[in-house]
Amino acid sequence: MADAMADVRRQIEVSGIVQGVGFRPYVYRLAIGRHLGGTIRNTPAGVTIEIQGPAESVQDFVERLPTEAPPLARITGVTVTELPCNGDLDFRIVHSHEGEEVRTLISPDVAICADCLQELFHPHDRRYRYPFINCTNCGPRFTIIRDIPYDRPSTSMAAFLMCPACQAEYKNPLDRRFHAQPNACWDCGPRVELWDQSGEKITCADPIAEAVAALRDGRIVAVKGLGGFHLAADATNPAAVALLRQRKRRVEKPFAVMVPDLAATREICELDDAAITALQSIQRPIVLLPKKSPNAIPDEVAPFNRYLGIFLPYTPLHHLLFAIGGFKALVMTSGNLSEEPIATDNREAVKRLDGLADYFLVHNRDILLRCDDSVVRVTGGVTRQLRRSRGFVPVPVFLKNDQPSVLAVGGELKNTICLVKGKNAFLSQHIGDLENAESYGFFHEAIEHLERILEIHPEIIAYDLHPDYFSTKWALQQMTLQQNGMVPRRSGIKLAGVQHHHAHIASCMAENHLEGRVIGFALDGTGYGTDGKIWGGEVLVAGYEDFERAAHFEYVPLAGGAAAIREPWRMAVSYLAHHFGREFLKFDIPFVRQLNQKKVDLILRMMEKGVNSPLTSSCGRLFDAVAALAGIRQQVNYEAQAAIELEMSMASETLSSENNFYPLDLVRHDDGWIIGTRPLFEALLDDLLRDVNVAAISARFHNGLVEAFAQLAMLLRKKNQLNRVCLSGGTFHNIFLSQRLETRLSQAGFEVFTQKEVPAGDGGLSLGQALVAAARFAHGNP
Repeated sequence: MADAMADVRRQIEVSGIVQGVGFRPYVYRLAIGRHLGGTIRNTPAGVTIEIQGPAESVQDFVERLPTEAPPLARITGVTVTELPCNGDLDFRIVHSHEGEEVRTLISPDVAICADCLQELFHPHDRRYRYPFINCTNCGPRFTIIRDIPYDRPSTSMAAFLMCPACQAEYKNPLDRRFHAQPNACWDCGPRVELWDQSGEKITCADPIAEAVAALRDGRIVAVKGLGGFHLAADATNPAAVALLRQRKRRVEKPFAVMVPDLAATREICELDDAAITALQSIQRPIVLLPKKSPNAIPDEVAPFNRYLGIFLPYTPLHHLLFAIGGFKALVMTSGNLSEEPIATDNREAVKRLDGLADYFLVHNRDILLRCDDSVVRVTGGVTRQLRRSRGFVPVPVFLKNDQPSVLAVGGELKNTICLVKGKNAFLSQHIGDLENAESYGFFHEAIEHLERILEIHPEIIAYDLHPDYFSTKWALQQMTLQQNGMVPRRSGIKLAGVQHHHAHIASCMAENHLEGRVIGFALDGTGYGTDGKIWGGEVLVAGYEDFERAAHFEYVPLAGGAAAIREPWRMAVSYLAHHFGREFLKFDIPFVRQLNQKKVDLILRMMEKGVNSPLTSSCGRLFDAVAALAGIRQQVNYEAQAAIELEMSMASETLSSENNFYPLDLVRHDDGWIIGTRPLFEALLDDLLRDVNVAAISARFHNGLVEAFAQLAMLLRKKNQLNRVCLSGGTFHNIFLSQRLETRLSQAGFEVFTQKEVPAGDGGLSLGQALVAAARFAHGNP
């Protein structure tokens, strides 16, 4: 008993996301509640606590510390060491120290919390209807930070001097706003203004109410949010939606829809518990949900699609728009022209959104780094990332083993970068398609900003093998600049080229903490192969260091190169000519009858002579060919549109029969299996001649892929004694294919690993690149 009452002193190092999330006031309350003395301070590694008092009370403190942490905190490590006692009787929060290696983890931007939301609409609260209300449990973080430690002078809130009332909250460890860096109010904080098309301020009593009036009138309003501007329109107004499409040059790609609450969501979409959890999470992602029919949202919002991208308000300004306007739903799409990065600066928005927006609802809190909304899809009760951005970045993917410092620069489309150090892999927010000049500029910004705030100086740069990718060119340029002494911070840098589909499988392995070798299905539209051809329907036997290509779809010409991606009918012609020669022109099916004979003859001659017809094994292009033959889509207006609509065409009654599938050949060659597609097209043509409906054709095609891949997995298990299967690549964003294949493989006794924390598509590519590069250099095989 005497030992339990004797004073002891402990130093506790806590690493993880513990700054700017209310962790220090939480520790303060935990300490004074037990009458303990000591200190807590932010460090570059997290926080350091020194705690002193009776041994029993100190032990209770240590045990409770990680279990009762604030909701935004994410503790990744706790180490406790003994110290000699001193005279500390009180517990104090002390200032940050400098000079230590930076390893702190930064919190992402998160949705307004319930406490702030209640204050926002309380008429007697001093922040009543203040559009920037926040506390340590909510609001901006990542998009307002310049440097670390995360203190107000290092954020875009440095421009706003706190009033006495806000300063008192900020200094009070018992207050919810203690050291809330964005803390502000009507007297001292950012303000909202309404601007016209030319960027002139509109003098009015309530800019938000005026913006609401414009939205009600069918106008387009650019609204500045956390990570950039949205273009907003009344989602229940078909004319407003059509106008937005026309101005944004977004012909058919679905728009995201923000609704005020769950009740409004239930009126337009099907909901289950997992979807509700995703919608209400602090990250507030866009969640793809099945549409109800009928509903109040016109088809123009998401044409030819059974799903809507729904999200709930996540800033005070969003809540005020709905409260004042009473809207059932607002289209809230990224503030840009199609494929450009989202606008962030007020004047930049006026310039770049000229002709798109009628009004600009702006504010004077700078966004230091753009960050698009995240997009997720719930399948089988699991929330899976389609676009990992706001709310999730820069929370790291936690790795199984320590890694060297690596920068991986991703691919060309849906680009993200990844910085790895130790057991943390930091993926950037969604950057976009680098063939766009503005996106390529953002790519540079993201690298510079993340390297600075994470204080990671990469030893290795990993890149895709495709020689024409802008990310690849950038990586190779760093070596040239280093050799010429032009970039001192890149001194001694090493480069590693990583094959696209190998990176996909490595990404899945990394997320699932796998080691050794696996069977990997890497299915997508495009990836540069080691033979110089365009891969995309790949079955690999892979580890991090290397891989072997165990199987792939047979090669067919990509008729007209990139034009075949935009015009799926070209791939249908390519497959038909590949299997049946020019005889296919005599087939009495709708697809052949509607072909432009001049164009077809030109394409056939190009393929026969090998002109602008690179060979591809792409699974995405196979989807395109089937969609075109089935009459679904001859041209696309956005990436993967034909494949998405082929999936959407399946009716529920067609999904039950797994045995009703189009066959595929598995032909053994010296270097692996070739997946032959002639039996598939023979069966598909027979269905077309018999006028079989599109829903049945789609289901049989999907089931055929599942059956062929399951057979391949069993052949490879027998040959390689491997029982673990990884599924990755953009094709696995197809719910039916991914779920049906996972079920089929599990029934066959395989351990199946998929991706949920990072996208299966190219948004997760950089993670795999980083792990492959690290493994190669670790084993002396760059």
